[in-house]
Formats: sequence, structure tokens, C-alpha cells
Amino acid sequence: MKLAGVKVLDLSLNLPGPMLTLMMADHGADVIKIEPAGDGEPTRALGGVKNGAAVWFRNTHRGKRSIQLDLKSADGLATFSALARHADVLVEAFRPGVVDRLGVGYEAVAAINPKVVYCSISAFGQTGRYRLRPAHDLAVQALAGTVALTEGFDGKPAPPGLVASDALSSLTALSGVLMALLRARETGRGDYLDVSMYDSLLAWTPNVTSKIFADGAPHVPKHERIGGGQAMNAIYETADGQWLVLGGSETKFARNLLAALGRLDLLPYAELPPGPGQYPLRDFFRETFLARSRAQWEAWFDGRDVCWAPVRTMKEGFDDPVMGDRDMLMFDAEGSEIVGTPLKFRDEPAKIDSRAPRLNEHAGEDWR
Repeated sequence: MKLAGVKVLDLSLNLPGPMLTLMMADHGADVIKIEPAGDGEPTRALGGVKNGAAVWFRNTHRGKRSIQLDLKSADGLATFSALARHADVLVEAFRPGVVDRLGVGYEAVAAINPKVVYCSISAFGQTGRYRLRPAHDLAVQALAGTVALTEGFDGKPAPPGLVASDALSSLTALSGVLMALLRARETGRGDYLDVSMYDSLLAWTPNVTSKIFADGAPHVPKHERIGGGQAMNAIYETADGQWLVLGGSETKFARNLLAALGRLDLLPYAELPPGPGQYPLRDFFRETFLARSRAQWEAWFDGRDVCWAPVRTMKEGFDDPVMGDRDMLMFDAEGSEIVGTPLKFRDEPAKIDSRAPRLNEHAGEDWR
């Protein structure tokens, strides 16, 4: 497996750090989760429980080992140092400055293990005026401006359905860690990686920054392509109160759809820039899709070369047989759901260890 022999210490909690180390564990890394004193990792007790374990915890910590340390104690710090001496990667997600106060920061670890790749994930990074500002995903997205991009036609922003800054910072960190590991194999020296949720989110905005950079003006979301200002990239209600989306604005898709609906005369509207100029076409689609149920439209669209999709619940999404086709939904021995890995190598595929560790289960084990 790609990461066989790589040893990872994970001090992080909740989502970005644990997802990073989960992807490494799926591909062979030996990950030890260092859980805090008391109840340990918070997601052990968050959300739904199935077969005695929290679903969130199972799907972020399967395949890892668990030890519990009080890093404020001499014994806890000594155990941490013994583990850190043999680590290839260390991941933490405390607020800036905390690891240094605890004596487990990069300088302390690198002094005993120069090859360590030390990754810090935080809301706003280790530098800058926001570095000590507390925030989780929603606040990060609000400050970055991406919450405002989800404004509805009522003019009000809606909470994002996914934790984009959590996810993107996790993937950014994974990329950086792997780069540093590759370099460390050549030089024998690791590095320190400062990953900000805020930075990671902003780095993925090239498709929406053209207006503010070119014109110096804020977005009017309902006029933007991603906000429904493009008729072929918008959400439409169906007769039964369900919804569908048109999700491909290329002219060929508009032509195919309008020809099938007998309204090729409306094609020129699809070729205009997003915004009010496309409203006649959007109004036509709104009236048209209200005439049939979602199921009827699914049957109608079948076989047509149009980029579209029904708006499904997440349960409907996971019930789709394609989840099995791609091994994205698997089951452990007790029948608990396991979300698969998106990293699919041909020659060295992931080996999913579905078992999540009990709290402090691996205390005292030799990690050398």
C-alpha cells in the first residue's frame, strides 16, 4: 500500500484533521489518535449511534489506534515524546499557540525528530490578525464571503449544506503532508505545514472571483451563474413539490433540451451572459417543470444528452446502487455503514479497516 510504514500521530479533533489521517490510514499508514483526557474525541458522543458507536466517529476513526494522554501532565508529555520520536507525520488542530504552551509544538518535536512532517490546521492560520479568532466552518465561510453566495431569490443567505472549509483544509493538508513526506525521503528532514481553513476555502474561488477582481463590485448572487442567474444552471420546482436542477450551461445542452421541448426559438437567451437577460428562458423552464412530477421528469430525461439531475435527499443518494459500484458504501461485520475512500489506486487499492478503536484501547503498545 502507498503509505505502508508511515507513522502518524493525530492530535486533532472533529473533522478536518481526522479526515486527513483517515485517508492516510486507508492506504496503509499506522495512525495513532491521541485523545484528550476525559471523554476523548468529541465525535464519540455526537450524532446518531449504530451498533454501539457514533456514526461520525466510526467514519473518521476506523482503522486507527487510540491512546489517551493528559498532555498537561509529566507522564502524558513523556509518553507523547516517546511516540513523537518515531513519527513521520504529526497533525494538530488546536488554536495557534496551544501546542507550544503544552510543549508539543513543532520546535519541540523537531528537536528530537528532525524528519517529522508537522501539520497544523486552524481556522485562520498561525499568522495574521485573525489567528486567535475562534471559528468553526460556518463562521469561516461567512467571513470569506461564500455564505453570501448561497443567497436565495428571497435575498437571504442560507446556511451551506456542507462544511466546505473543513473539507478543503483537510484535502489541502493531505496534499501538503504528502509533498513534505516525499521531500523528507530525499533530505531526511521534515517541515512545518500551516494550513488555514480560510485560506483553503479562498483558494477554490477562481470561478467566482472574476466579477470582484475585474469590476471591483460585489456579487449579486441571483444574477451569477452559480446563483441561478444562468437558466441552464439553476434549480426548478416540479408539480409534486420536488425539485430538479439543470447543471450544464454549454450551448449543446441548451439546444438538446429546447429542441426536445419544441422551443429552439429560446436558444439565444441561453447564449447571453448570466443575469436578467436570461430571465425569459428561466421563466419558461420554471413554468415547464411545474407541469410534471419529479418522477415524470426523470422518465422524460432518460436517455437525453442534457446535464440535469433530480434534487435528492442524502438518504436517496446513499440508497443509489452506484454507491456499491464505486465502493463508496460498505458495511462492517455488524452491518454498520462505512463510507469508502475516494482515492482509488489500480495496483495498490485501499484496504478499509472498518473497526473504530475503543477509547485508550492501544495504550502501552510499542510503536517503534
